[in-house]
Amino acid sequence: MGSSPYAHTLPTPSTPAGRDGLAAVLDRPAETVVALDFDGTLAEIVPDPEQARAHERVVPALARLAPKVASVAVVTGRPAGVAVRYGGFAGVPGLDHLVVLGHYGAERWDAATGTVTGPAAHPGVAAARAGLPGVLEAAGVRQGAWIEEKGRAVAVHTRRADDPQGAFDALREPMAALASRHGLVLEPGRMVLELRPPGMDKGVALDAHVRRAGAGAVLYAGDDLGDLAAFAAVGKLRSDGVPGLLVCSGSEVPELAERADLVLPGPPAVADLLAALAERL
Repeated sequence: MGSSPYAHTLPTPSTPAGRDGLAAVLDRPAETVVALDFDGTLAEIVPDPEQARAHERVVPALARLAPKVASVAVVTGRPAGVAVRYGGFAGVPGLDHLVVLGHYGAERWDAATGTVTGPAAHPGVAAARAGLPGVLEAAGVRQGAWIEEKGRAVAVHTRRADDPQGAFDALREPMAALASRHGLVLEPGRMVLELRPPGMDKGVALDAHVRRAGAGAVLYAGDDLGDLAAFAAVGKLRSDGVPGLLVCSGSEVPELAERADLVLPGPPAVADLLAALAERL
């Protein structure tokens, strides 16, 4: 449980829009939505996704920050209930109004009620799940890839393969074809390919939540390709007069890092940013 050079220090965003966004957060915390991806942002990326847990400093930082802002939302591709368990978010004093938007916003968990709400599962997910073993076999990666059941979606991880990038590349085209056959979309990430229903993404989820909260400022932090839609939503909100700060956790995904106002080394630094904000507000 060592300290970090980011603890209690607010780093300076590299862009004018980011500096304006941070200033708005500091000036109007009661109108601010803080939205955060889970894996790679609040939790380290690990070989087995079922072992991912929020960094030890995340929940204490959020518990101090949440009462000072309009809303804190975790926006994730994971099922909402799984993110709550792996994050340790339930029953924490100070997180009474935390919201977890799971499955890219298709599910919603509210700390106030402890319940998950969402639509019925898309029938194409079950059909695609049944076809995945054959796709992996045909691509020659059956032994190295791991299928993650996500309820409303299904994902294939290649991080544990002998050649993770090679397995990822071999699966991308056949999984895209599988998605198309069953009315799904393919969402690529860091050594993971996910099949999910169309119509929802982190941008749609974030925009709806920010507008529902009537926010006057927004901070969004993410680490992967799926967060590009949320970055774009913040860009649209900026054009509508809502200042925003875009934070990239890690630099493994250049497409995201290049669009960020602030790039941090990973979840420990994100936790320290949240703690620094809580201290300043």
